Amino acid sequence: MTDNDLKLMARRFRGFYPVVVDVETGGFNEKTDALLEIGAVTLKIDEQGLLSTHNTFQRHINPFAGANMDPASLEVNGIDPHHPFRVAAASDEETAMREFFRFVSKEMKAHKCKRAIMIGHNTVLDRNFIFAAAERNKISRNPFHPFSTFDTVSLAGLAYGQTVLSRAAQAAGLEWDNSEAHSALYDAQKTAELFCIINNRWTEACGAVWSEDNC
Repeated sequence: MTDNDLKLMARRFRGFYPVVVDVETGGFNEKTDALLEIGAVTLKIDEQGLLSTHNTFQRHINPFAGANMDPASLEVNGIDPHHPFRVAAASDEETAMREFFRFVSKEMKAHKCKRAIMIGHNTVLDRNFIFAAAERNKISRNPFHPFSTFDTVSLAGLAYGQTVLSRAAQAAGLEWDNSEAHSALYDAQKTAELFCIINNRWTEACGAVWSEDNC
């Protein structure tokens, strides 16, 4: 990757570095329910302004003390938080969050960007759980923009008329494996690929409508 490519990424989203994030949880309340898994995919850009996936991050997380875990949510994501193999391999929440933020910050700085921006499918849930975990563990250096995000639900609804991730991915021509779905990294990878396809089709149709002059 050339230095020019790095500068292109810094210009593409007004100095924000795009990071696709997916979380698996023990429910929908970020204050009370366990954060169980983080998957993330960073992006890169070429001289034509086309995006592709770059590096990945994944952590299994042991529930924080007193965390709620809704059986219905665990049935959907297939996670057994108390399985001995998982407990042994998983990180505590603070360690996982600090490692995640270091990963994002390193990628962000390498691409000459000043802040990260989160991309997700129904990004509100992912954003809320990440920010709640940072607050719970008193982590002040959060690289993500506090409220701006990109959401592939809206983009896929516009581009394909589909809002469910599996259907949107298939409409975009991506393969989908139901046995892998609801793994945080798998869902993040598919969301990243979907985001890149939509971005690249726009770039190919309209050209790079962004430039250094209007950033």
